[in-house]
Amino acid sequence: MERIITMLEVLITDQETLQVVVIFLVAGTFVMFGLGLGYLFLGAIDPVRRRLGKVQQPTKVVDKGRTLVFINTMMGPVSRFILPQEEIERSKISARMVHAGFRSPTAIQTYYSIKFVLAFVLPILFVFGARWFPQLSTGRELLGALAMSAAGLIIPSIVLGRLLENRLKKLRHGFPDALDMLVVCVEAGLGLSQAIQRVADELTVSHPELAIELALVNAEIRAGVDRVVALKNLAKRTGLDDIKGLVSLLVQTLRFGTSVAESLRVYSEEFRDRRTQRAEEQAAKMATKMIFPLVFFMFPGFFVIAIGPAVIGLIQAFDVLG
Repeated sequence: MERIITMLEVLITDQETLQVVVIFLVAGTFVMFGLGLGYLFLGAIDPVRRRLGKVQQPTKVVDKGRTLVFINTMMGPVSRFILPQEEIERSKISARMVHAGFRSPTAIQTYYSIKFVLAFVLPILFVFGARWFPQLSTGRELLGALAMSAAGLIIPSIVLGRLLENRLKKLRHGFPDALDMLVVCVEAGLGLSQAIQRVADELTVSHPELAIELALVNAEIRAGVDRVVALKNLAKRTGLDDIKGLVSLLVQTLRFGTSVAESLRVYSEEFRDRRTQRAEEQAAKMATKMIFPLVFFMFPGFFVIAIGPAVIGLIQAFDVLG
């Protein structure tokens, strides 16, 4: 509190104005704290929310389900102040969450809650931690608190992007094996649904992420969802271009009644050619990428070792002549 008052004294020189600002800040803090507790308490005791949340939870994880119901119920009243109001922004974040592997209905709410909490907690921790650094001025403390608040808003986005990239990389690495196995299963006489289920079972250990996605496709088909819709949902959940191409091929094959095995064989050959071209492209870029490490790291050491003794000998010879 003393730190905050010191910051306000730097910004406001008039003592009367400073007292009024401090009074309003304290009053506003108590009001916001009371409103927050009221929202959380009313949300926690709302019987409709509690019963709906309990119905949605699986029966096998009762204790964990009760905890999630309690948290979601408390966050319900304040979620409209945290979540973005524009539907386009919600759709983008929802797609990123699904691509990163978070399919919970409350994933977006949890994501923005984490950003909101970090934006407030990190500056407070910085202000309290600044006590051990008395050389920091009030202005630098204020800038540091603002920087920590900005970091609290940015860090969850960076973590989500990293998780998304890692998951896409795992799906990309497992897709060639899944495609080859799918071709073999279909050519062996299995139907498309049975082939997808067999591939999902075989990839459970080596590529669990892709196996889960394929198992979800088969589960949707068994639940009565049309195969075209289930395959399109697979493309939406993964966000991988290779899987989108396979889904488009299968949708066209099912629509026009052509041979699934022949279409998969042709797509597999084209995909293998694209992988070869991609590898050749990466190999061609390697020479250009190696220029800067060679110039800045290897060449200086090489010249020091190769020319250094000769330069030292010349310097000594000129010293003797001089």
